[in-house]
Amino acid sequence: MKKKAKVEQKVPSFSIRLILLLVVLAFVGLLLVASLLGGKFGVPHQLALDFIGPVQGVVARAAGGLRSLKDEYLDLRAAREEAKRLRVLADTYLAELTQYREGYANYRHLEELLAFKKRSQFPLLAARVVGREPVFWYQTIIVDRGRSDDVLEGMVAMAPAGAVGQVIHVGEHYSKVLLANAPSSAIDAMVQKNRIRGILKGAAERGFVLNYVLKNADVEVGDTIVTAGIGGVFPTGIPLGKVSSVVKKRRGLFQEITVVPEVDFQTLEFVFIDLTDRRGIMQSMGLFTER
Repeated sequence: MKKKAKVEQKVPSFSIRLILLLVVLAFVGLLLVASLLGGKFGVPHQLALDFIGPVQGVVARAAGGLRSLKDEYLDLRAAREEAKRLRVLADTYLAELTQYREGYANYRHLEELLAFKKRSQFPLLAARVVGREPVFWYQTIIVDRGRSDDVLEGMVAMAPAGAVGQVIHVGEHYSKVLLANAPSSAIDAMVQKNRIRGILKGAAERGFVLNYVLKNADVEVGDTIVTAGIGGVFPTGIPLGKVSSVVKKRRGLFQEITVVPEVDFQTLEFVFIDLTDRRGIMQSMGLFTER
């Protein structure tokens, strides 16, 4: 109760002080106005100026500070808008740069394919890879050329880097190509430097294995393996890969040779199909037999 009474006593005293302050300010203002109307600059006018001057200075500084703060806010807002505009512009330019790079990469790739086709001695048909079958561990691809383009089963698919595989199924507009590194693939091959022959078997992600090369044969890491041209399927001299390891065991007659493919089968976009019907030619000569 005592605390409440004290609060009630403080409230009127505060109100009285406020009223007195307002009265003093009004009195000083009246004195100032009276002196101005009288055209005299007397003591009351001096006292009023001494009292009001600092207040006006504070008000002027506050107004200047608010004006400066407003200008800084507007500048900051303009800077943010400009940064947003530049960010959008930079994203647009980056997207365009990506398109230009892709276009340039396609141009270089197509230029390489065209140069390969021009220097080739075989009638080549360009085909785009449009799919990979989820069987045989992606060891077959689908290309957009078929019977309507004179493609036949047994024809060879190639790339500038080397042999890609062999056509195994033909539709009217599409064909299936068995890649050279498929486990079911076998190609007559030879070591380019000394013509030593063997059978190159597909080993999927491990590349190739060159079989039936005798222990005394001169085969070293880095040697180039090419098609031997035997069997009438692949022409002679098409690059297949390079020897990556050679193992000569005590037992057995043959070396164990692994070969890294020249062609990157995972990044194929275009292939060339050799339209030479070698299988038909060999069959007509009675020299071709099915494996």
